[in-house]
Amino acid sequence: MAKLDLATLRAWLDRKTPGQRLLVMLLAIGGVTGVLSLLGSPGSTTPPATNVASAGAVATQAAPKADTPADVIGGPGERPGAAGKPVKTITVAKGPETGAGGGTAPPASAPSGALASAPASAPTPTPQAKPGPTAETAAKLVPELKTVETKMNIQNVKSPGGISAWLVEEHSVPLLALRFVFDGGSSQDPAGKDGLANFLTAMMDEGAGDLDAAKFQERMEELAIKMSFEDSRDALYGNFETLTANRNEGLELLKLAVNKPRFDAEAVERIRKQLLANLAYAAKNPQQVAGKTWYAAAFPGHAYGRSPSGSPETIAAIQPADLEAYRKRVFARDTLKVVAVGDITAKELGDLLDQVFSDLPATAELVDVPKTAPAPTEKLRVVEMDVPQSVVQFGMPGLGRKDPDFIPAFVMNQILGGGGFASRLTEEVREKRGLAYSVYSYMQPYRHAATFAGGVATKNEAVKESIDVIRAELQRMATDGPTATELANAKSFLTGSFALRFDTNSKIANQLLWMLHEDMGIDYVSTRNAQIDAVTMEDVRRAAQRVLKVDDLFVTVVGKPVGLGG
Repeated sequence: MAKLDLATLRAWLDRKTPGQRLLVMLLAIGGVTGVLSLLGSPGSTTPPATNVASAGAVATQAAPKADTPADVIGGPGERPGAAGKPVKTITVAKGPETGAGGGTAPPASAPSGALASAPASAPTPTPQAKPGPTAETAAKLVPELKTVETKMNIQNVKSPGGISAWLVEEHSVPLLALRFVFDGGSSQDPAGKDGLANFLTAMMDEGAGDLDAAKFQERMEELAIKMSFEDSRDALYGNFETLTANRNEGLELLKLAVNKPRFDAEAVERIRKQLLANLAYAAKNPQQVAGKTWYAAAFPGHAYGRSPSGSPETIAAIQPADLEAYRKRVFARDTLKVVAVGDITAKELGDLLDQVFSDLPATAELVDVPKTAPAPTEKLRVVEMDVPQSVVQFGMPGLGRKDPDFIPAFVMNQILGGGGFASRLTEEVREKRGLAYSVYSYMQPYRHAATFAGGVATKNEAVKESIDVIRAELQRMATDGPTATELANAKSFLTGSFALRFDTNSKIANQLLWMLHEDMGIDYVSTRNAQIDAVTMEDVRRAAQRVLKVDDLFVTVVGKPVGLGG
């Protein structure tokens, strides 16, 4: 056998083409990596997930995504479109952002991260028996995460026909991101037609005007436009993105979708089958069952207690005429909010607004939705399901968006359960006890109610202990408040990460639409971080005492939990 030395190898490689040499290098790297993976890396440590699994946390639980694009996270199944949509070829998600000023969103696999992004070095909670540093000292100890203040020129545009919108011009890239919203959502579903809003949003790109579903989808693909519609409990959202070169043709499709959707029988029946399939899947999904059960019990007799995705019976009862009647009632100019970001001028946007929306009715015909609060008749509800681990959803009344203590409560939640691996709940439930991989909490202010809620998933034998630990942490926060280090870390992260929500046109559009729809004011971008910075220890303690009333905690468990009693 010929001896293989470096000179021979080099000469052999020199005879190869650049592409062949690259392939050889990749194969060599892959081989070395494979050998190392089999041998194990000396000195490696077992990652936390492995430790947790060995402690019995069989699977992870996806934390909820945001019901609105920023400053809040929604509960399981509460984000726009979460009721279950058929998969479309051409669609753009509403883009739930991780929390930005009213509740941090953990990621969808962990929510919108293992739970939301945490500071680079998560602080170890200060033992309660030892006095913590002062707020001034703590501020010097935590990493400085603040970025340059987020600034942009937000224009308030009014069309010749009187339709208003916010605009951020950005002409360096030939793209336009358009977002709009109507008041309504699943809270406007008629009795016996639960899931109607969700059904409608799944149908809005299934043909319009003279174009049937296939031709409409083909035309969207030809123009490379993105169009989708989503629903939440309080609103219906529209998303539209286009290249500048195709803007006029794309807007004609959007106009048709908004004003003249077809609701052809073939398309309706196809979407109905897919929605029914989603419901069948959801009925076997412990997390979705837990969320649905929690809302039904927390809001009995109220629109918020009904399932946004409906039931097999209600979906089967919905007809094309119901879809059109809902659209006519809800799609109206008086509740319309529009945001545009990208390659368009104020004058062009004014013409666009009239082109797309001027034919809509002037006034929506919305059913009054009364103010309410979670009012379950029991503190614990167990739904038996033959699964190896149980899913827990917990919650209680929260604070409305305009409540003066909402921002302090948001900061408090970041420390308690919204900060991912830097939160107290993760520290106590996962890190110290290995009871679960993921645990989280969030603030959810709806238009007509507000909740503080959260969830965890763990093996059936550990459910009771997990709930007990969560209750104890809620009570500890309500009684003692945070440490100075925790408060400084939370504020630094929340203000420092805010600018990341404005690094693309789509993200900017999502944030501005949320600000506009929630009436946060056009200057919120520049004032939001100052509101966070102004939160004091006393503010957080006061908000915690108002929100975290553990006796009001209502818990639903799906699985076969051990030791919970009735």
